[in-house]
Amino acid sequence: MSGSRLVEPRLRVNSFPIDESAELLSLLPSHDAVSWVREGEGLVGWGEAARYEVSGTERFSRATRWWSRVCATAQVSDSVMQPGSGPVAFSSFAFDSQPGNSVLVVPKVIVGRRDGKTWLTVISTTDELPEISLAPTEVPPTPGRVSSDVAGRQIGQWKATVTQAIARINAGELDKVVLARDVVATTEGPLDPRHLLNRLAGAFPECWAFCVDGLVGATPELLVRRQGDQVTSRVLAGTVRSDEDSGEDGRLADELRESGKNLEEHSYAVTSVAAALSTHCTDLIVPIRPSVLRLANVQHLATDVSGLLVDDTPALALAASLHPTAAVCGTPTERAFAMIRQIEQLDRGRYAGPVGWMDANGDGEFGIALRCGEIEPATPNRIRLFAGCGIVAGSNPGSEVEESEAKLLAMRHALSSD
Repeated sequence: MSGSRLVEPRLRVNSFPIDESAELLSLLPSHDAVSWVREGEGLVGWGEAARYEVSGTERFSRATRWWSRVCATAQVSDSVMQPGSGPVAFSSFAFDSQPGNSVLVVPKVIVGRRDGKTWLTVISTTDELPEISLAPTEVPPTPGRVSSDVAGRQIGQWKATVTQAIARINAGELDKVVLARDVVATTEGPLDPRHLLNRLAGAFPECWAFCVDGLVGATPELLVRRQGDQVTSRVLAGTVRSDEDSGEDGRLADELRESGKNLEEHSYAVTSVAAALSTHCTDLIVPIRPSVLRLANVQHLATDVSGLLVDDTPALALAASLHPTAAVCGTPTERAFAMIRQIEQLDRGRYAGPVGWMDANGDGEFGIALRCGEIEPATPNRIRLFAGCGIVAGSNPGSEVEESEAKLLAMRHALSSD
């Protein structure tokens, strides 16, 4: 069991409606930015009123306990009464229990928007309110020239690992395993997370543009949303490239819908999510066949699973019960996890872990940290980019390399200054 740093501040929280139409991301200052934005709505924040770091197998339960204590002692005035108003913690959790720290950040200032309504939340630990400016900030600087990528493992090594995994799947050891690879990029100037967020939100409006403690990305996959007794999870598994310029998207989407390999991979992911939610929800709706989600760089098989909560389980606990899904780990979970630890040779950190926000009422949204990169704290012009692929019996190592490269395009586009 790993320890954690326990900080339980007494927060003063005030949420109230405001008349503000500027884009949420344009309000972020250059420091301490946090974000969870999709199609112009969501939450952004800055400053730190409180922070909690935790690691180990109990990271989710310890984080839940800390947040419950913080909310229990907070003095709250909330005239908005929406999911995401009042006390809110932005969170990013490590994929594995060891190594890697998970973090919760409670900003000093939060701006939220839903259904065209905007609100401001101010959080402090004293009677003094933080200085607040809601004027759009200056355009963030571009990072300049991006150096040649340096892979944590060379393509040939990763391809050999995929080949090994396929052989073990064919031998009956397991049904599916997700293998990730990382790439380290160096930029001419320091990386401003706002530049990455703006680029990602512009290119992938269907995704949730997130930023928590240096982890920046745009995930298409919603691990769980809890809004009152409504619970939703979006499952993505099975991928082909997008090719709008050549007009081939339709044909590629049709091939994806009929691909035995991709349908098998997707089925494992949907089954694992439905099974986890069934312990907390009733009236589960699980579509029989997936749809196709088209993004700028790839297309995914997608299924939205929804249900009604039968208890008071908060969003973070739901995320913990779902993590890791077959979409980022494999099937059966325990065997896939063991294989990842054995052959992947990669510290995923917070990649493929839950990322999002939660409020004092148990509502919240958590995505899976995909299509993302982690800025190195000590070297702010270096960033680790990640991509993962689901490996099943019908996988082809060469095709998996191509898929990983397609997934990396999102962050490579975000890094560019074009």
